[in-house]
Amino acid sequence: MKAAQSIDSKVLNRIYGWGRGKVFTPSRFLELGSRDAVDKALSRLAKKGTIRRLAVGVYDYPQSHPQLGLLLPSTDDIATALAKSSEIQLQPSGAYAANLLGLSEQVPMKVVYLTTGTPRRIQIGKREITLKRTTPRQMMTAGRISGLVIQAFRHLGKTHVNSELLQKLRARLSDDEKQQLLSDLPHAPSWMAPHLRELSQS
Repeated sequence: MKAAQSIDSKVLNRIYGWGRGKVFTPSRFLELGSRDAVDKALSRLAKKGTIRRLAVGVYDYPQSHPQLGLLLPSTDDIATALAKSSEIQLQPSGAYAANLLGLSEQVPMKVVYLTTGTPRRIQIGKREITLKRTTPRQMMTAGRISGLVIQAFRHLGKTHVNSELLQKLRARLSDDEKQQLLSDLPHAPSWMAPHLRELSQS
């Protein structure tokens, strides 16, 4: 019993240190005890209502709103927790990439991240988050503005990447981000090259 109380206390102290809104997986506590001990500690804390189980192996220390009650974490916070858990990179793709860049007002309920790691799909509330396995080449620009732009353009397609869209996007980019687009031209499909050059202009 004392051992269980000890691991619970250690896990809880770490969670309190992170503060409300933090999303995490059991892997963030493995130096505190065995995987089985950590899993059981998190399960006990979830049953008490101290933390919330979002999906298998995914928890948060939820934030609360006076009118709305417990808030769900952002898609990016969930994805970041999954990436840290498996030590992998993720690249937003599809409609979500376009939305992040302000090229689409639609907030997709099915969000896809590309990864070279293990594919996975989790359902959190009405949102579905998919980690889709892809090639290393597709991940060459992961974590950079160019990766987001390339994936957004793939989703929109050639016929929808026009001068109006480029003008809108260019206004959102910093000088450093524009230079990054130029540097990553070799990693983009050939049809995107003229558009990325145009975006890089001040």
